[in-house]
Amino acid sequence: MTEIIDGDAVAASLREELAESIEELADAGVQPGLATVLMSDDPASETYVSMKREDCREVGIEDFHRDVDSGADTEELMAVVADLNERADVHGVLVQTPLPDQVDSERALRSVTPLKDVDGFHPENVGRLVRGDPRYRPCTPHGVQKLLDAAGVETEGADAVVVGRSNLVGKPLANLLLRKAPDGNATVTVCHSRTDDLAEKTRGADIVVAAAGVPELIDGSMLAEGATVIDVGYNHVDGEAVGDVAFESARETAGAITPVPGGVGPMTRAMLLYNTVKAASIQSGTDVSLP
Repeated sequence: MTEIIDGDAVAASLREELAESIEELADAGVQPGLATVLMSDDPASETYVSMKREDCREVGIEDFHRDVDSGADTEELMAVVADLNERADVHGVLVQTPLPDQVDSERALRSVTPLKDVDGFHPENVGRLVRGDPRYRPCTPHGVQKLLDAAGVETEGADAVVVGRSNLVGKPLANLLLRKAPDGNATVTVCHSRTDDLAEKTRGADIVVAAAGVPELIDGSMLAEGATVIDVGYNHVDGEAVGDVAFESARETAGAITPVPGGVGPMTRAMLLYNTVKAASIQSGTDVSLP
């Protein structure tokens, strides 16, 4: 029977463990703090930020928030980030994307100091990841790793195919799966829109991660029997949330699979909390156990 990997349950367990890490910090007089910066009137962005703030309050992370007028320029946004960079009680800074068209997004995101870049977007943190010494693992790729671990999927020696080459998911995940570490040592193939015969590549994989942003791109005929399938996609089709994997078809072949919703999404939020706790540990010089 195919295992449905329950991201909600794994994320809930992780939050409980993080609450214990936060208690360790509290014993040392440190309370982790996360600042969210919202420069958008988009309801989806507002919802995402609201959920992240609620997650913080649930586990004991201090919640800081800044609203920036959506008509403001890059300099005004960067001034807000600069203020948060200087605050000792703020350990992580998250600028919610997408940003308005008039804003230089790359410049704005790079203005977050690397030590507080809990998204892992700053070039310094990207470089450390590629080098094999990540300070903070990007939230979604790290969440994928946690799901694989929770499902008992061995990555060492496995053939993994990552479908998607974005800077947010595809590239960093490929680097993490390649690392010489307990949760790495896979042989990784990165596929994308120009890949010839995608099905041939995915059928040869023990692990398939779909992160292309194309609804139901991968179905059961494109999978090896018993493969583990992680669906990062989140698309709206006819008013419903649909992943990059045709779930009902894929589950007939896969050994384990994540649903959409309820798979990778909850883990992305949980790993943001993880990175914030780690940031507080680093910045305060306090060693804590992390799950």
